[in-house]
Amino acid sequence: MPSLNLRPLTPRLHLLALAIGMLGAASAQAQSLKELYEIARNYDAPVLAARAQADSTKYKVARAEGSLLPSASLNGSANRAESDPAGPVGTLGTTTQKLELQAKYPLFNRTNAVSLEQAKRADEIAQADLATAEQDLIVRLAQAYFDELTAQDALSAASANKKAIAEQLASAKRNFEVGTATITDTREAQARYDGAVASEIAAENDLRTKRIALDQLVGQANVTPKPLAVPITLPTVSPSNAEEWVTMADGSHPSIRKARLGYDVAKLDTELARAATLPTVDLVGGVSGTYASGSGVIASGGRPGTTKSAQIGVQASYTLFAGGSLDARIKETVVLEDKARNDLENARRSVAQGTRQAFYSTQSLQAQAKALEAAEASNKLALEATQLGYKVGVRVNLDVLNAQTQLFNAQRDLSKARHDTIVTSLKLRQAAGQLSPQDVQAVDALLAR
Repeated sequence: MPSLNLRPLTPRLHLLALAIGMLGAASAQAQSLKELYEIARNYDAPVLAARAQADSTKYKVARAEGSLLPSASLNGSANRAESDPAGPVGTLGTTTQKLELQAKYPLFNRTNAVSLEQAKRADEIAQADLATAEQDLIVRLAQAYFDELTAQDALSAASANKKAIAEQLASAKRNFEVGTATITDTREAQARYDGAVASEIAAENDLRTKRIALDQLVGQANVTPKPLAVPITLPTVSPSNAEEWVTMADGSHPSIRKARLGYDVAKLDTELARAATLPTVDLVGGVSGTYASGSGVIASGGRPGTTKSAQIGVQASYTLFAGGSLDARIKETVVLEDKARNDLENARRSVAQGTRQAFYSTQSLQAQAKALEAAEASNKLALEATQLGYKVGVRVNLDVLNAQTQLFNAQRDLSKARHDTIVTSLKLRQAAGQLSPQDVQAVDALLAR
């Protein structure tokens, strides 16, 4: 079974270190992905609904099993009859009380046997739906978790960028006052500072939105996710071949499993329709007791008392003609069986396509993260060189502002790429039907303690 292997990528980012430092004591109260998952799986409505559906189908199976077992019923009645015949006899009255026990055991009933098999398939389908809901919860939770971390890093980058531009603005003003710079430098820095303020406001709102989404998912307020541990590590793709993932998906993906079970149910529907043309044979028996009393009994020559009887036998039933409805039902189920077979093939193709797309997306994001690591290092060197050039007069203030913005943008994009890589690796396992709570633990190991 494939697993998420971990490998180190690069030294810690200055941006993430700054973000962790800003969190301070709050990080001690931050919650891991595993902790939030345990909370969410007992709160998320789709998972709870799928779990209830899966629990209910077990009783459907028990109900179907009951149709193959003996059944018994107890019936009772009490009647009073009066008659007024002509002559000196007068009114005659009769009271009759009856108690009867009847039992039935199916010796041959193909319809009930097929219905039991269908109920078992329905239970397996409900389990597949539950697996789908639980895997979807893991992905939704991880997406919301790392979206908030990405928003935190974006806000940190925006704040750091604003601070750096403010320092450059102050420097430009001082240089203008002493006559070593033009008013253009001041105005350019002011324009960049105003834009940085707007970017910081947007980042704050985005973080607030992402926090609300995570809070809603777990049913708690002010949830604080733990950041990635430093040095940063990312999951690798194993196996490293897309077709191996497709093969695994074909054998275990809940959607394919559900479609395959649906095809089985369709074939059982055809068998059920044919079973309706077969006879049914039951073993039947009963015991009854009747107590009669009153003047009517005596007048008819009898005496008050109890009469007992018992019977046992075999009862058979066979439908000779049903207006052609049975044949029509068989033809209908054969066509629906063909539909279910095509639905299965469509599910297999869709899962294969989704698995390949998720595999290549994960590889692309990993390569993007590596490229952004190099871009961050290059932008740091470029900023240092630009600042030195500005001091010696070979670079202008605008060059410094551009270099600062490029560096903070690279750091923000690198943070997002790393978080997206982790989420996409989970989506790949979901696409292949391999996602499980153990993968939550694997991602949890990437987080700060």
